[in-house]
Amino acid sequence: MKNKFTKQNILFAIIIALLLIPQTRYPIQLLVHKGLSYINQSTIIEEGEREILSYQNWKLISDNGEVLNLKDLKGRVLFINFWATWCPPCIVEMPSLQDLYNDFNEEVVFLFVTGDELETVRKFKTKNSYSFKVYNAVNKIPQNLETKSIPRTFIIDKAGAIVVDEKGAVDWYSQKVKTQLTTLLAE
Repeated sequence: MKNKFTKQNILFAIIIALLLIPQTRYPIQLLVHKGLSYINQSTIIEEGEREILSYQNWKLISDNGEVLNLKDLKGRVLFINFWATWCPPCIVEMPSLQDLYNDFNEEVVFLFVTGDELETVRKFKTKNSYSFKVYNAVNKIPQNLETKSIPRTFIIDKAGAIVVDEKGAVDWYSQKVKTQLTTLLAE
């Protein structure tokens, strides 16, 4: 009869135990999503398969009280990220999003959209030294931007075409993404 307590079984039991304990589960989740963010890359949608954003009257309110209407942003390159302060893959991609924002916020309109209370968002941003604005939707989100999973990120070109639609954590400060945005801005 084989010994039931092999090294593999003990290691498996330790991993399960670590995932069941809230204090260790969260850091493990962050580590896994950080690794996945380097695998999951931003990919341009082929021209014939792109959806055109409906610039309906979608209003947003920022964490500093500014009201914004999507239809006023027509003709601009948009970077729209749906996220939450409690979401591990969202938290993992935030530093790269801040870096991208720092480099492109003069030319690209960044819309970081969450359903979290704006006071919770302000505390999260302060704790992590994030400077980008965060928005709550005031009314119905355009149908082609609706999402049931977060993080979800869309990049919209000047003509209103959705050129990137990514789910999950991504390293947004990669050379590939910076080149994509530079190309879209030059069009």
